[in-house]
Amino acid sequence: MAQMPQPTAAQACPCGRQAGKRPLAYAQCCGRYLDHFDATPAPDAESLMRSRYAAFVAERADYLLATWHASHRPASIDFDPGTKWLGLEVRSHRRLDATHAEVEFVARQKSPGSPAVRLHERSRFVREEGRWYYVDGDIQ
Repeated sequence: MAQMPQPTAAQACPCGRQAGKRPLAYAQCCGRYLDHFDATPAPDAESLMRSRYAAFVAERADYLLATWHASHRPASIDFDPGTKWLGLEVRSHRRLDATHAEVEFVARQKSPGSPAVRLHERSRFVREEGRWYYVDGDIQ
């Protein structure tokens, strides 16, 4: 199974966000954050979490590392060959105060030769100098 390449601007965003009943195009959704990180930070923790999911789909280690808070950021990210991301469901999101938020989500993936798995996490985010960063999360 080959990894999904980065979506084109007009394709539906892998994060699954919709406007009404229509999926948002990658360029209007997570693409603007991934492709223009310096100029266009995600405006809230949910948008950052969705864009990080899209970055996993597209294997964009640069974006994942740049949006990971320095206190928990790994030195590098390795992707498992052939992993296919199957979908994202945001269960809840809440802003705790001006600089802290949590997002609960379920992401589904399938690796070659293995059954599909679900990652259910409550993630913590912090806002510093106008940007949201992923800090860490608890697997549910």
